[in-house]
Amino acid sequence: MKTWFLYNWQVRKEWYRWCEALDEEELLRARTGGVGGILKTLFHIVDVEWSWIRVMEDKPDTEEDFEEYSTLAKVMALDARYHQDVCPFIEHWHDGLEHKVFVNHRHDGSVEEHMWGEIMRHIVAHEIHHIGQLSVWSRELGMQPPSANLIRRGLRDSLPPVN
Repeated sequence: MKTWFLYNWQVRKEWYRWCEALDEEELLRARTGGVGGILKTLFHIVDVEWSWIRVMEDKPDTEEDFEEYSTLAKVMALDARYHQDVCPFIEHWHDGLEHKVFVNHRHDGSVEEHMWGEIMRHIVAHEIHHIGQLSVWSRELGMQPPSANLIRRGLRDSLPPVN
């Protein structure tokens, strides 16, 4: 699990560097698909990751307003702040947490049960999905997106040793 989070964090940082080549208007431009734009999508990725982990830890999940984070610097600062909470959770992840049950009380009054491992894979897949959308927008702008390749990222060291 840790490898996938490390991968997503590396790719996210590459997207932040990619965004530095764009002006604020381009970062905020409304686009088709995703959550509506480049910067808003990056904000959404950060917010969803943090929110799911907060609720799994039975901690308060505050809803952030994108309008308060509508610059690249502010989204990156929010990411850094949230990462302080998320990183220890990921670092301490172990297979024993895979089947821990999370009871989700939804806003509509319904109740769902999810396994922690399922939620973790959802968080990973959620970011990868949105990174794909960013890649499409990048190509529409005539720019090369950061690589989505897992290989050659140096993440091998994060894998558990094979017995």
